[in-house]
Amino acid sequence: MLLTVVHYGDPVLRQRGADVTTFDKKLVAYAHDMLETMVAYEGIGLASQQVGQARRLFVADLLSRTAEAESVLHDGKTVPPALLMPLIAVNPVVEFLPGKKHMVEEGCLSFPEIRGKVVRPWAVRLKYQDLQGKPHVLETTGLLARVIQHEFDHVEGVLFIDRMDADFVKEIDPTLKKLKRQTRTAAKKGK
Repeated sequence: MLLTVVHYGDPVLRQRGADVTTFDKKLVAYAHDMLETMVAYEGIGLASQQVGQARRLFVADLLSRTAEAESVLHDGKTVPPALLMPLIAVNPVVEFLPGKKHMVEEGCLSFPEIRGKVVRPWAVRLKYQDLQGKPHVLETTGLLARVIQHEFDHVEGVLFIDRMDADFVKEIDPTLKKLKRQTRTAAKKGK
């Protein structure tokens, strides 16, 4: 089932997600709905907040772009990135690994047509549970690491504009205000 992606201005985007404690068929269906929605909106990652629920859950699928992950270590074993796709991370925790940082332009489904450069660590360790509640550890680099950080920020209530250069955010402020107004107007009409 296709879910509605909420836009900047919806308060749920600033909420830290609640831990997922029940691993059942409803959770599996919800995660698959999130994946379907992400694909329909042509995204490569989607957090639960972006579809209106403040939960600690995100999905990602970089199947067409897995070459951009330089390395993947999953539960202590080196694996091809494609084997992990789609990635469904429940109750994620991210640790930044030592090394360089990169500035790359990012977009976000909750900010249609807004893009900006964000500096992020090149390598991360993601601790998460799968849809059955089994714990996993994933270490990766490159685009997959960036997507994980972007979506993890969402489950923490942090937005990519919070990570952008303050001067750039000032430049796009009129666009952000317009999007926020549109979101709030749509919410009032929907009530």
